[in-house]
Amino acid sequence: MKQYLLSIYQPDGGTPPPEVLDRVMREVGALIEETKAAGAWVFNGGLHPPDTATVVRLKDGDLLITDGPYAEGKEHIGGFLIVKAPDLDSALMWARKAARVITLPIEVRPFQGEVES
Repeated sequence: MKQYLLSIYQPDGGTPPPEVLDRVMREVGALIEETKAAGAWVFNGGLHPPDTATVVRLKDGDLLITDGPYAEGKEHIGGFLIVKAPDLDSALMWARKAARVITLPIEVRPFQGEVES
């Protein structure tokens, strides 16, 4: 089985109100349990805001360490789910479920070097 990264793109800005966030988090928990029960779950996690990022970059032979995101944008990766799936269509099925629950864009990408079994 191939492994796919489902990246959750979150708009910059504040946290949703508790009545919205609590519902989403319950539904995300149910989705994670569903992927586990189906044998598709590999790993998942949420990320702190982009201003907590540290970037290590090679420039002119020197390693530079800077605070904050590498690129300014209106969206950032807020979390992710890695699933095992036999093909892209199956991975997209999980992404559709995640998009319905989270109501944010989900990017689906296969890992390099994965072979179908």
